[in-house]
Amino acid sequence: MAAEKLRDLSQPIDVALLDATVAAFYGTGSKEERTAADQILRELQNNPDMWLQVVHILQSTQNLNTKFFALQVLEGVIKYRWNALPVEQRDGMKNYISEVIVQLSSNEASFRRERLYVNKLNIILVQVLKHEWPARWRSFIPDLVSAAKTSETICENCMAILKLLSEEVFDFSRGEMTQQKIKELKQSLNSEFQLIHELCLYVLSASQRTELIRATLATLHAFLSWIPLGYIFESPLLETLLKFFPVPSYRNLTLQCLTEVAALNFGDFYNLQYVKMYSIFMVQLQSILPTTTNIPEAYAHGSSEEQAFIQNLALFFTSFYKSHIRVLESSQENISALLLGLEYLIGISYVDDTEVFKVCLDYWNSLVLELFEAHHNLDNPAVAANMMGLQIPLIPGMVDGLGSQLLQRRQLYSGPMSKLRLLMICRMAKPEEVLIVEDENGNIVRETMKDNDVLVQYKIMRETLIYLSHLDHEDTEKQMLKKLSKQLKGEDWTWNNLNTLCWAIGSISGSMMEEQENRFLVMVIRDLLNLCEITKGKDNKAVIASNIMYVVGQYPKFLRAHWKFLKTVVNKLFEFMHETHPGVQDMACDTFLKIVQKCKRKFVIIQVGENEPFVSELLSGLPSTIADLEPHQIHTFYESVGHMIQAESDPQKRDEYLQRLMELPNQKWAEIIGQARQSVDFLKDQDVIRTVLNILQTNTSVATSLGTYFLSQITLIFLDMLNVYRMYSELISNSIAEGGPFASKTSYVKLLRSVKRETLKLIETFLDKAEDQPQIGKQFVPPMMDPVLGDYARNVPDARESEVLSLFATIINKYKSAMIEDVPRIFEASFQCTLEMITKNFEDYPEHRLKFFSLLRAIATHCFPALIRLSSQQLKLVMDSIIWAFRHTERNIAETGLNLLLEMLKNFQASEFCNQFYRTYFLTIEQEIFAVLTDTFHKPGFKLHVLVLQHLFCLVESGALTEPLWDVSTVAYPYPNNTMFVREYTIKLLSTSFPNMTTSEVTQFVTGLFESRNDLSTFKNHIRDFLVQSKEFSAQDNKDLYAEEAAAQRERERQRMLSIPGLIAPNEIQDEMLDS
Repeated sequence: MAAEKLRDLSQPIDVALLDATVAAFYGTGSKEERTAADQILRELQNNPDMWLQVVHILQSTQNLNTKFFALQVLEGVIKYRWNALPVEQRDGMKNYISEVIVQLSSNEASFRRERLYVNKLNIILVQVLKHEWPARWRSFIPDLVSAAKTSETICENCMAILKLLSEEVFDFSRGEMTQQKIKELKQSLNSEFQLIHELCLYVLSASQRTELIRATLATLHAFLSWIPLGYIFESPLLETLLKFFPVPSYRNLTLQCLTEVAALNFGDFYNLQYVKMYSIFMVQLQSILPTTTNIPEAYAHGSSEEQAFIQNLALFFTSFYKSHIRVLESSQENISALLLGLEYLIGISYVDDTEVFKVCLDYWNSLVLELFEAHHNLDNPAVAANMMGLQIPLIPGMVDGLGSQLLQRRQLYSGPMSKLRLLMICRMAKPEEVLIVEDENGNIVRETMKDNDVLVQYKIMRETLIYLSHLDHEDTEKQMLKKLSKQLKGEDWTWNNLNTLCWAIGSISGSMMEEQENRFLVMVIRDLLNLCEITKGKDNKAVIASNIMYVVGQYPKFLRAHWKFLKTVVNKLFEFMHETHPGVQDMACDTFLKIVQKCKRKFVIIQVGENEPFVSELLSGLPSTIADLEPHQIHTFYESVGHMIQAESDPQKRDEYLQRLMELPNQKWAEIIGQARQSVDFLKDQDVIRTVLNILQTNTSVATSLGTYFLSQITLIFLDMLNVYRMYSELISNSIAEGGPFASKTSYVKLLRSVKRETLKLIETFLDKAEDQPQIGKQFVPPMMDPVLGDYARNVPDARESEVLSLFATIINKYKSAMIEDVPRIFEASFQCTLEMITKNFEDYPEHRLKFFSLLRAIATHCFPALIRLSSQQLKLVMDSIIWAFRHTERNIAETGLNLLLEMLKNFQASEFCNQFYRTYFLTIEQEIFAVLTDTFHKPGFKLHVLVLQHLFCLVESGALTEPLWDVSTVAYPYPNNTMFVREYTIKLLSTSFPNMTTSEVTQFVTGLFESRNDLSTFKNHIRDFLVQSKEFSAQDNKDLYAEEAAAQRERERQRMLSIPGLIAPNEIQDEMLDS
């Protein structure tokens, strides 16, 4: 009953009843009551006449929630229907809101009491302004300013409205208003700013009220980034701000305003004012925060206001220096103020707060880069002059002057830079390779999760430290060695101090000259090994071990040149492999692999003073070295030794080493197969299955590093392995047949499947890494046809291994057209049955999806003639599955599908079935590609969508299609050619898909496609514009449409980094000289 009464909007609404409904919605009553109230309020909100009741509700209710409900209704009308309302209704509403605001804010008590309500009304007023001002409400700013002068509380609220207006127009307007409207509002604000400016200055000079002054400063802060510069520099504004800076209650707001001013950068016109502002600021700062203050400590114990002050101070200094540091370098007294500011900033950089540190680090990185580039480009004077900001043609003889100028500048900054090196060393972030961390209870544990923020920070710090190192290698080395000797003496020994120091040492690898780097490293490694000897305690040793491993892993070049050190380091790693502390063994195995990859030749030649190559010595002691390692660590170890053996050029020695390496697993394998020959049930035991799995994984690890040379070993176990595979496969099928779908989830079946997968992975790894030797293919592929392929087809879906698909994709990619004869067999065994599994929906069997399309792509690329021989039903299956793939929102699958489609289109165009194929599929493909192109979920595929469309349009225009694409029997109108038909078809297709676009817009777009088809970048831009124009892509993040351009930018950045020694770590460079 009550609901009916509320719904009738023909008479004034019953406010008491509405209050009760709102109270029920927010109340703690039953769930039913809340749902019923929600239903009624939603209906009211959606009723187009409801807004006419808003004034009545606001006047009658005392309940804040009801007022907010009414204002929400009003906000909807203002946003979406305002311009459609009659003028008198708009004016009435405008005047009513203004009156209520003035009335509530004219008196201190009601203004404080109704604060939330007034704030909401202010927002509504600004929404109205976005429609009405300046055209229909010319006098708004003069009215506002004169109202502000009548009382201090009204003035405070006017400031709030101005701040909101500035934010709406300058900060949040993108996607909300048209460009034209934003431009109009900005011009109005600029032209009327005089009045606002006078009001602000008047308040700041005359008022004593704290709240009002704070509101005024907050408003100024919002305006400073865009107002005409004269209002800042040619008025008393800066002096006034600096006067308020020392007052504690205004300190933070003033500092934010000064930061906005500091960030402005419009040439040199106001340089004098900037210098003056900076020097007054520095004098005042010293009285607020004396230079002797320990800033990190003060921050740690400070109130939130004080912490915000330090944060704002960092923003002020970094903004000022980014734009105006050159001005301060001009005279001696300015230089001393500049150096003092840099001192402060270094102090702030030690504050233990990520956000503060990010602000400082970002600036340090840009300053150091600028100093480094000038120093780096001294050989190229024109660039250097440009860096110095000198816009003058170079005269001979001036270069020397320029050089000395640059040197002076470097000397000027040498003090701060030295302190900055220490800062970077003390606060170095953790690199990715380090797996050992301290948890919150102070224990040393293995890291479980990668922290991306830390990795990003490491990247920036590493770059900064490398530039710093280039600016002064001696100082860098001196500071690092000094810190290290303190650790040895135990002076400031903590885990963190040692960690950051070693991470810093590792991060500058490659930036010094070789002799200096060698000298430096000999000292570092010697000291670290000593430290490991003299330090007691498991945790301490683990930390030192982790650091030794990190540092040596970063300097492969040094280890290649110094066999004694290399041997010591590797033996130390073997020692660490017995250290059961969490993370130490993992890191030892990872580092061993990393070092072996870069120095493998060193281990297979007889070094001076040795009787045999190191690899032989290692193989003799292998069982004891790996005694304490976990299976996954043993696999890494085996992979590393595989790399050593691969470096041996004598085939006989190589096979002998391989045999010795595989002795343990082969012995175990022979035992198991022997037992199985007597009783096949032996293989069903869970422990035996685990051992089989482990043996296969060990083989895969060695195959990964040995490639072709693994042939003798795989031949040894291959046929037995296929028999085990077949047997386990039958076991799985039987279990699933008996136990239903849940059987596939049991640990026993999972274990059996792991063995099958590992078998496939081992074969795939070997065939993939082996060099192209057809006889290897002939030896290994035929025996697999039945046990692997036949087995795939025979199995129930839940027991099919997706790895079978990727194995055959690898085989076809490897042996190419030699496989044509086998394609029908592969097709028959895998195609239909896999499609049935993956086309039911977009979710099931994700692994099979991707691998299935990779297999299809391999066939289309290398065995295309086999596809032509398929029946038309089978080809339709293929095409449907491709279309199905690129409709996928899973990016990898969609991309594989699109790449596959491009291959098919090109291959069919060149074949004799060109007309037949395109007559069947041209229109379907065009329609499907337009469907995904204009769907925002498919943005990442943009580049490939464009290529497919370009192919289709070029094909039609080329005249390669000699038969009509339309169905002659049903289309009465004979088109003169395919181009005309496709043009008409495309216009029709897009007009029905985008009813919001006019036919002439669509026609223009289609004409443009045909005109720009031969120039990919014009074609692509044309489509981009259409997408934005069609409104599908308007208010969204469209960076995927520009992915290619972004990739090109990344490549340019990589080339720049390669040109500076050390910026790309030596262990990341694929060095040709792997080691001679």
